[in-house]
Amino acid sequence: MVRRALTHAPAALLLAAALAGCGGGGGRNGKTASSTPGALSAEANAAATGDIPDTQVFLTLVNRPGGYSIKYPEGWTQRGGGADLTLADKNNLVHITVDRGPLPSPAEVTVQLAQLRRTTTSLTAHAPAKVTVNGRPAVKVTYTTQSAANAVTGKRVLLMVDRYVLAAGGRRAVIDLGTPSGVDNVDAYRMMIESFRWR
Repeated sequence: MVRRALTHAPAALLLAAALAGCGGGGGRNGKTASSTPGALSAEANAAATGDIPDTQVFLTLVNRPGGYSIKYPEGWTQRGGGADLTLADKNNLVHITVDRGPLPSPAEVTVQLAQLRRTTTSLTAHAPAKVTVNGRPAVKVTYTTQSAANAVTGKRVLLMVDRYVLAAGGRRAVIDLGTPSGVDNVDAYRMMIESFRWR
């Protein structure tokens, strides 16, 4: 069971709309290692707010079924667990899926994103690149998605997402860190991805 320190989390129903765009993926549903989680999508009713303050307290989430730990901001809500977990606050979304498989090449990630674009037509991605996360090789790609128009205002929310793919010991994690355009969470998200540990 995932250790929960999210003491102020509202009911999961409040998150349902914001997380509707989060894809599946993960070993539990029988998908092969070539499966790719869906693209993150923002929720049209929320404004582009949500800077994580410099004074934010971070807790460590230990996901034993998923086989990893990661730091996250205190007060964020959690949905799912095991091989498919999402942490969220407003339109700040962190989606983590775990499956079996090796680290893909940047070319393989490009193909996966092209497949995602078929179902998420607003997805626009930069070229994936090899990076190092906590001393281990990884692949990083930045993409954007746009929410559906708000039924009343017609406004859309542009979500900026950094996707990291990490692998070790035959396991692979895909970690999407999404934030609305105009919100600066670079330092907090960098700390979060660097805190990721296989267990």
